[in-house]
Amino acid sequence: RLAAEQGIAEALLNLGVLHLQGRGVPQDGAEGVRLYRRAADQGCAQAHFNLAMCHERGEGGLPNDDAEAARLYLLSADQGDAFAQNSLGYLCEQGRGMPQDDAE
Repeated sequence: RLAAEQGIAEALLNLGVLHLQGRGVPQDGAEGVRLYRRAADQGCAQAHFNLAMCHERGEGGLPNDDAEAARLYLLSADQGDAFAQNSLGYLCEQGRGMPQDDAE
């Protein structure tokens, strides 16, 4: 918590996970998303990925938004995150949030 209060991206990300899951802190999806956004604003690939999952699944008080999920997966994938690359490929294959494109 101290590191998150100092604005350290990794700590913000980890505290966000705890809030979304309710582990060691009261479960609060909105707070988890807020913390993810703060980490993502610092360019944290994992925070972009976690936000994308929240949008794809409609978690943390966010509406289901495949287009926003695809945008965020792309930000994470561009930083080399293999899970984001896989998730983005799945959305592209399914035509969810972007035009369907088997070649891409």
